[in-house]
Amino acid sequence: MNKFHQYIILGITLVSCAQNKDTEIKAPENINYKTELVVSDLTNPWGMAFLPDNSILITEKSGELIHFKNGEKTIINNTPTIYNRGQGGLLDIALHPDYSENGWIYLSYASEMGEGSGGNTAILRAKLQGNSLVENQLLYKAEPNSTRGQHFGSRIEFDNQNYLYFSVGDRGNRDVNPQDITRDGGKIYRLNDDGSIPTDNPFYEDPTAKKAIFSYGHRNPQGMIKHPQTGEIWTHEHGPQGGDEINIIKKGANYGWPVISYGINYDGSSFTDITEKEGMEQPLYYWVPSIAPCGMDFVTSDKYPDWKGDLLVGSLKFQYLERLILENNEVVERIKLFDGIGRLRNVKQAPDGYIYVAVENEGLYRIVPE
Repeated sequence: MNKFHQYIILGITLVSCAQNKDTEIKAPENINYKTELVVSDLTNPWGMAFLPDNSILITEKSGELIHFKNGEKTIINNTPTIYNRGQGGLLDIALHPDYSENGWIYLSYASEMGEGSGGNTAILRAKLQGNSLVENQLLYKAEPNSTRGQHFGSRIEFDNQNYLYFSVGDRGNRDVNPQDITRDGGKIYRLNDDGSIPTDNPFYEDPTAKKAIFSYGHRNPQGMIKHPQTGEIWTHEHGPQGGDEINIIKKGANYGWPVISYGINYDGSSFTDITEKEGMEQPLYYWVPSIAPCGMDFVTSDKYPDWKGDLLVGSLKFQYLERLILENNEVVERIKLFDGIGRLRNVKQAPDGYIYVAVENEGLYRIVPE
């Protein structure tokens, strides 16, 4: 029985108090895999999506959308105008689950559209025709704009019902945005695939709320993936100094930021004295010290039999790929892979079963058996 099935057969979802932070990361005794560079000379490859012909669409934060096919890189035209500041730029990319039938591609990016100077996170869908995007449609634009350069969030994922989920970070406005459902920022959102808002969203009937909000109280989620067995949306988000979190997203739930946290300010001072509060969700797992997580995926491929069922997370800060072994929704072991590979921005299992990792100032690596 693999790890995914252990709690499904029990018929329960086990999410309790946050797991102890002292699960120490280990170096593997043996690793049966190596990395090979597939796409070189990339600066900040933020998102990647795999087309049916095995070619790859890659976003560069600076604004370029690259189509990598047959060993060649082609720049795609008619991409959205981006706000390239700090952590903002051209960010995630995802294909519609029925891409082969409808051709829709979804992008998240920082945009200057709307009121105020600066920018905020936007979601667009388009189709690829030749070397250009066509039928571009803006689906959502967070407000208001801000000149702050941090916390755009921006991961994208679809669930089993083809609802579109995406994250918007708190935009550095910690004490205002995350706990206020009348404001964008510090939220996970859910849309229909055409950008309309599902009428069963948790705050749809609230006349003052941002109706696209699905959960709130987040800091800066830069990892989002659908659980391959339960269909639940899992995220991870950056904490401040300490307190990076893994969360399972629940409808209407408050994840606590910044009222509760396992982290402290970057200067070492405290901004909250509590790590839990009634009505606020506990993370499935949290990291202290922070690893600066970015990108995540579950391993389901037969190409990695000893990793099957595990969760992979990239570390920007410590420059490795982290493998988290899960049992009953608890992290029972952490293993450090490819230590020193570089600032690891994303990790994806491709349709062909191979795992790809995106590394800043390097490119895309494929993990292959030794």
